[in-house]
Amino acid sequence: MTFELGRRALLAVAAAFTLSGPAFADGHKVLDSVHFLIPGGAGGGWDGTARGTGEALTGAGLVGTASYENMSGGGGGKAIGYMIENADSQHGTLMVNSTPIVIRSLTGVFPHNFRDLTLVAGTIGDYAALVVNKDSPINSMADLISAYDADPSGTAIGGGSVPGGMDHLVAAMVMEAAGKDPLDLKYIPYDAGGKAMAALLSGEIKALSTGFSEAVALAEAGEVKVIGVTSDERVDAYADAATMKEQGIDTTFVNWRGFFAAPGLPEDKLAMYQNALTKMYDTPEWEAVRARNGWVNIHNSGDDFKAFLEGQEQAIGDLMKKLGFL
Repeated sequence: MTFELGRRALLAVAAAFTLSGPAFADGHKVLDSVHFLIPGGAGGGWDGTARGTGEALTGAGLVGTASYENMSGGGGGKAIGYMIENADSQHGTLMVNSTPIVIRSLTGVFPHNFRDLTLVAGTIGDYAALVVNKDSPINSMADLISAYDADPSGTAIGGGSVPGGMDHLVAAMVMEAAGKDPLDLKYIPYDAGGKAMAALLSGEIKALSTGFSEAVALAEAGEVKVIGVTSDERVDAYADAATMKEQGIDTTFVNWRGFFAAPGLPEDKLAMYQNALTKMYDTPEWEAVRARNGWVNIHNSGDDFKAFLEGQEQAIGDLMKKLGFL
């Protein structure tokens, strides 16, 4: 099972368009302004992605000005509904989203899905990882599987999302790829990272399912050992961490983040958005933002983005049905 988002370079599309007005007035700027709609509150992953992207685009001179609007509610559904219902007035807006737009539409948290929006581009990703207490006798996925085989109910895996949420799905996906029945996995959810770490230290859980960037931060602080990452290859940010694949567990996963526009967005405006994001990757301003946040550059756009989302929807849907959440 693969939730992989391939690293495909997007061919620059703006060269095919002649853009009038101030858009190329200085030979560098692609857009005068962008308004970012953020489906959650300040300080979250969506918020950081939108503001970091806006910082890089304006700092590099690709966009004149960027503005931001937080619109929480409905697990992200309020912002999606707003974009659809007000499509004609939202052609200057980019909405950030990520894997939950797939999960929450499948579970009916909101009635819309990614097909109801204009797909702009996936831009970054955060792989998933399993970590154990730094003093744990478990040092690899083989060790974790052995412990699980010896005592399934005593080898619980925790996470920061509800049952059926992303951390649970990643843990179940990994165990299934290791030849285990994902229904037998004992998953314990926690509503805060501190509580999950306390459970890991106390032995209530044997491993924690979390985002790779969070795992790296915990490992560098000396609190955990990273025993498996859901990337295709080792990630430069923490090359000590072995992938699931190299340990014989053939699965990958990335929590992508990317941008959507209102339905009916004109093709020339879509091309400008995609061009600005493509150019952004080659700027020092973006590299500073990316490195500061520990993001992985995972860029695909247009049809590639659509194909990935459809593949992820199928794979997540199949797993959620198996686990009884659909």
